[in-house]
Amino acid sequence: MSSTITAEPRRRTGVVVEQVVRQFGGRVVLDRLDLTIGDEELVILLGPSGCGKSTLLRLLAGLDRPDGGRVEVPARRAIVFQADRLLPWQRVLRNVTLGLHGPDADQRAREVLGEVGLSGREKAWPKELSGGEAQRVSLARALVSEPELVLLDEPFAALDAITRLRMHDLVRALRSKHHAAMLLVTHDVDEAIALADRIVVMSDGRIGRSHTVSLSAADREASVAREELRARLLDDLGLAGQH
Repeated sequence: MSSTITAEPRRRTGVVVEQVVRQFGGRVVLDRLDLTIGDEELVILLGPSGCGKSTLLRLLAGLDRPDGGRVEVPARRAIVFQADRLLPWQRVLRNVTLGLHGPDADQRAREVLGEVGLSGREKAWPKELSGGEAQRVSLARALVSEPELVLLDEPFAALDAITRLRMHDLVRALRSKHHAAMLLVTHDVDEAIALADRIVVMSDGRIGRSHTVSLSAADREASVAREELRARLLDDLGLAGQH
């Protein structure tokens, strides 16, 4: 079975995943999976543990290769993990400029740190940061190179509820400024409704249902339409009747 990964350097093409297969030791994790993500679209990927969400993210990030099928992604990509993965021996500014080159690297890093609300923290050590601050540094590091695709693997799972809500607001603001396509993996149905342009549900190595979210900001917080969407998502996840 042949496979291809193509990074398009000249123009934004979004993401195209066609009939992708990935297996480990004879166990099929991704089973002829199809997925598209449009330019500047924020897609949220829901699914139970072990269904292949992180495997798909690794393929899109270029950290793994499929056993079959085609993966087409933009050339400039960045990934944000659940753990902040900051280098403890480097201060905040150097963590953000990691892998960044050019005479304006420090200035670009300072600007994006300002966007995530961390101006003045450039010289702080990672151990001096709260969990939310550390994840904001991770976001800054991902965005400083102006990627066309940002992959987020449960980036807010370890944060408390209030900090998570603040991070949701931050993601919305950063999207409007950087215009990147985003794929965010989460187990949290409410988080998906709060952020997504489209929610896709994964099961047994394939994408099942897809839900376009056209709710206003107010309706995402509380509305009949929100509760109807939430009920459909829980049903898709096999959790019908849970609140």
